Amino acid sequence: MYKRLRDLREDSDLLQKDLAAYLNCTQVCYSSYELGKRDIPTDVLIKLAAFHHTSVDYLLGLTNVRKPYPKNE
Repeated sequence: MYKRLRDLREDSDLLQKDLAAYLNCTQVCYSSYELGKRDIPTDVLIKLAAFHHTSVDYLLGLTNVRKPYPKNE
């Protein structure tokens, strides 16, 4: 999961501080997420999936399909 977070960030040419600002946390906190030193809260996973236009399942490594699920209406 952690490698996917870094890869998605780098694919978007973003720095850790950019995503930290989006998540309203410090760069050190976000770095800890990417390194697997800190568990990622569910609400943060949801925000990251939305930001990267993917699913939480993709972030967690449960699927290799990057496309997000359709929204419930």
